[in-house]
Amino acid sequence: MFAFLTPLVLLLNGLAAGVLFGTQLGGFPYLASLPADRYVHAHAFFGTRYDPAMPLCLLGTVGCDVTLAFVAPEPVARAAFAVAAVLAAATAVISVAKNVPVNRWMRTLDPENLPADFADRDPRLDWGAWNRRRSLLTIAALLVNCAALGVLL
Repeated sequence: MFAFLTPLVLLLNGLAAGVLFGTQLGGFPYLASLPADRYVHAHAFFGTRYDPAMPLCLLGTVGCDVTLAFVAPEPVARAAFAVAAVLAAATAVISVAKNVPVNRWMRTLDPENLPADFADRDPRLDWGAWNRRRSLLTIAALLVNCAALGVLL
């Protein structure tokens, strides 16, 4: 099981970290620069593609890390996998509590007929700040997972 879970956790965590890193480099700066109607349209486009995959990657990372925290042969690696599990779980909590509600709301909006108070409710700054936090947490989890593997090599 250990030989299967170690590359799997790196794959899942790497995919999640890569997507979130990509949002920091280009996705969010692009969305933040758009007029409101184009932002709503683009956000819905991205959301329908990332929303199905990201929960699988994050929850898979947490599950693999928790298991590896118990089965890894070295105590330092077990501790590192446990830390990575906490970091990935924190990412999932932020996603569910802060980002998912915005994503759901955005999917209900018609870009051609935005609410009159959209400028006051525009979620970009808050969404971007929470996305930055979860990006850092996921990248940190990947670094810790890589360090755990390094201990085992």
